[in-house]
Amino acid sequence: MERESSLFTQIIQRQRPADILYQDEQVTAFRDIAPAAPVHVLIVPNRLIKTLNDLQSSDTGLVGHMVLVATDLARQQGIADDGYRLIINCNQHGGQVVPHLHLHLVGGHPLGPLLNHPD
Repeated sequence: MERESSLFTQIIQRQRPADILYQDEQVTAFRDIAPAAPVHVLIVPNRLIKTLNDLQSSDTGLVGHMVLVATDLARQQGIADDGYRLIINCNQHGGQVVPHLHLHLVGGHPLGPLLNHPD
């Protein structure tokens, strides 16, 4: 585990308050403090991985686990049947704000197109 810390590391270690919905030895899931939809949950690896670009081939199981946790949470939050979106942002142009890999689970109303295309 890297010695650096992030806001998410502080949440994982319960040094900062958060509405944690799930935690195991690999990931922690908690509600986003600035939700973009009625349901907006972040699924975060417990060890610091800064971006998608920092994943290693040995992280394949971790990424799959993140997705499976997200699908379980979608069911628990009552959004699985109507639909939801999973998003991972990477670096500045991708919209990543916190330098700790995280998967957004968003839903609870129609989300519209993923990107607005220029005319």
